[in-house]
Amino acid sequence: MPVIESAIQRVRLTKKQHDRNEPQLSAYRTAVKKFEKAVNDNADNLEEVHKAAISAIDRAYSKGLIKKNKANRDKSRLAKYVK
Repeated sequence: MPVIESAIQRVRLTKKQHDRNEPQLSAYRTAVKKFEKAVNDNADNLEEVHKAAISAIDRAYSKGLIKKNKANRDKSRLAKYVK
């Protein structure tokens, strides 16, 4: 446990940021996994699930959870399966 006041504040801030970011990051990962499962099962709602996954990727990028290149790379990989 930190003793210095600034270190204590940093721990508090880090916890708050983690609590804010973790559900959004989880939603992003879940959307991508749902899309991959839909591709493997040859689901008929593939376009709808793809749209949700792309939206989740864009949201994660806009929140700063993933970088621009990772977002574009993930979207490109998902688009391959739709074609």
